[in-house]
Amino acid sequence: MVRRKKAWYSKEKLNEVIFGFDTPAGKAYDIVLLVVIFVSVVLAIWESTPRPGPTTKTVLTVSEYVITALFSIEYAVRIYCSPNPKKYIFSFFGVVDLLSTLP
Repeated sequence: MVRRKKAWYSKEKLNEVIFGFDTPAGKAYDIVLLVVIFVSVVLAIWESTPRPGPTTKTVLTVSEYVITALFSIEYAVRIYCSPNPKKYIFSFFGVVDLLSTLP
């Protein structure tokens, strides 16, 4: 019997990367996610400063939409690869993820 290597986008592999923190891929995913969260917070603070220029405001708005889209995709992938999607959606972290994607 030939063992096939699982594709990186299989539910099992995605679950291992997204929910696992003890694998190199899981650690890298968590670090990237933390960096995106940090950038999002910095951009929100920057956007709240008095009178940013029109170019700056455009860059900040586009960045906000891109980051919101990334968080929305990440939430959808978490639901997709969760062994019990309904349980994840109504869990504490599922609700926090949902609230973080709502602009």
